[in-house]
This record gives sequence, structure tokens and C-alpha cells, in this order.
Amino acid sequence: MITVFERPKSLTSAKTHYCPGCTHGIIHRLVAEVIDELGVREKTIGVSPVGCSVLAYNYFNLDMQQAAHGRAPAVATGIKRVNRDKIVFTYQGDGDLASIGTAEIIHAAARGENFTTIFVNNAIYGMTGGQMAPTTLLEQVSQTSPQGRDPSLQGYPIRMSEMLATIEGAAFIARVSVHNPQEVSKAKKTIKKAFELQQAGRGFTLVEVLSTCPTNWGLTPREALKWLADKMIPVYPLGVKKTLEGGEI
Repeated sequence: MITVFERPKSLTSAKTHYCPGCTHGIIHRLVAEVIDELGVREKTIGVSPVGCSVLAYNYFNLDMQQAAHGRAPAVATGIKRVNRDKIVFTYQGDGDLASIGTAEIIHAAARGENFTTIFVNNAIYGMTGGQMAPTTLLEQVSQTSPQGRDPSLQGYPIRMSEMLATIEGAAFIARVSVHNPQEVSKAKKTIKKAFELQQAGRGFTLVEVLSTCPTNWGLTPREALKWLADKMIPVYPLGVKKTLEGGEI
């Protein structure tokens, strides 16, 4: 019998705590598949954030380090600088990376630190109950923007990928989505490219992944996928924002 589908070796058998319809599980699998395909599980070190994916160390079957809220890039910097032969990645949500961790991610990119960030953007704070995040859309309702995000009060959403792409130390910045099978396939290829560039010593790489949060969006899983496609992608266009090599993936 030919095995056509199985759990990646870089994932444990633990059942995740994520809500029904949350796409963190898909993103975990993509990262794990890439690590397996590159044959680097035994030399990979991941850094967990604070947020919904705070328990990522239970799900990835490789060395993991927990960081304080927003500090994953600083922790990854230290790990990579003393273990230059290792593959290092951070896995962070939009609250962790784009709010309390803004300085860490910007300066890691500016220094051209040779690690990879997987940035999961679901436009809201998930773990703490659905508050407005830096990535929350205009007019989007949240616990702290009950009338919808008003730019005159709460400012505008931050497009982190576009901002980081302007930094010279960044080698590869891209935005993908996982709302349908075609985009999942593209997302995996993009994540793999980011890890390959790290292997080649090219510098800082980041892949932003548009994700769903049905619970805090107040939608069903199917409705959440459609909302992502209809509402998020126009604000956060998909594609490669910067690459040293040019061209699409």
C-alpha cells in the first residue's frame, strides 16, 4: 500500500486547542511539511509567541523556545547568532508582532538577521477575547471598536509586509492566504522559499499568512473563509512584496 497522506514528522500527535475553523492548524502543517521536505528537523529551532499559538511548542516536533509577548524576534536573534548552523523561525500573530512586538520585528529586519518569521494575520486579538488589533480593518467590529474601527479615533490598519519590504536588511517579504486549496498550495511554496533563503544565508525573511478567526469575527468557519477573501485581501493584497532574486514564487 502506498502512503499518500500522513502527519508530518515535524508535528506531534497532540490535538490542538484551536477553535473550529481557525486556520492555525493549516499553517502549522505547512511549516512542518516544509521542514520535513528540507530535511532540517533535527537542526531547526522555533520560537513561540504569546497569543493563540502560544502552545505551538506542544504541536511542533522540534526544538522550541517560548518568548515573552512580542519578543520572539529578539529571542530568535540571540538563538541564531550563537547557533549559526541552525534553522530558526518565529511563529507570531498580528497582536504579538504588529503591536507590542513592532520594534523587535522592524529592527530584526533592519539588521538583516538570518531567520524566518511566519506572521499570522487574522485582523484581531484572538486569545484575549477579540479586541481591535493593529491589523483590524476599517469599520470592523471588535470588543474595543464596537461601532467599527474609526480612523479618526483608532487610526488605520498597518500593512506590515509593505512596511518591512522597505527595509534594506529584509531579503524576502511575502503575503499569502490559506482560504482555499489553491492558496494553501501557494502558501507552502512561499514558506519553503523563505526557509531556503535562510539556509543560503541571505538574511531576514518573513511570510505573512492571512488567517481566519471565526469565533471573534462572529462567523461560521465557512463564512469566515469568505470574509477573508472578500474583506481582508483587498486591504492586504497577496504576493511577494520584496525579494533579492526578483520574480514570483
